[in-house]
Amino acid sequence: MDFLRAALLAAAFALPAHAVTLGDDGLYDEPWIRETFKDLREDLAEANAEGKRLLLLIEQRGCIYCTQMHEEVFTEPDIGSLIDENYFVIQINMFGDIPVTDFDGKELPEKEMVNRWGAMFTPTMIFLPEEVSEDMTASQAAVATMPGAFARGTTMALLEWVRDHGYESGENFQKYVAEKASAGK
Repeated sequence: MDFLRAALLAAAFALPAHAVTLGDDGLYDEPWIRETFKDLREDLAEANAEGKRLLLLIEQRGCIYCTQMHEEVFTEPDIGSLIDENYFVIQINMFGDIPVTDFDGKELPEKEMVNRWGAMFTPTMIFLPEEVSEDMTASQAAVATMPGAFARGTTMALLEWVRDHGYESGENFQKYVAEKASAGK
């Protein structure tokens, strides 16, 4: 009986912090992904009102790297908490048809907006500043863009670097990551 109880307890601790699910569109659902009208001007205002940073997460159905991020990286409790507490996340379907309104007022279906921004990989995370000029696109205004899937450490470092405005000091992100690694953080 004790062996069975120990085995069940070990199995429970081996499970991710939260179950990863797919929506009807084939994209991953996360508790911190917002459902909005995808007007980035409104989304930025709402993010600012909540004291959060606007983050665009471009994904596609069947993307193995999106799966890797959702199942291996975003499920880490410290990463999930960091995103939930500090970021206002809008999911964009690389091949979707939902209208997106960019900061300059241009409205296009998701797939055309992704092309306009020059995003070629999924997942791609586009981090926005607290203020964006009305004549800029999201890709022009971005303070950082992460194209592709990265491991837990790099993803965590980028989320912290953007949250802490590391880009404002001119500190190179790769140097920031190297310093964190050498400090054992």
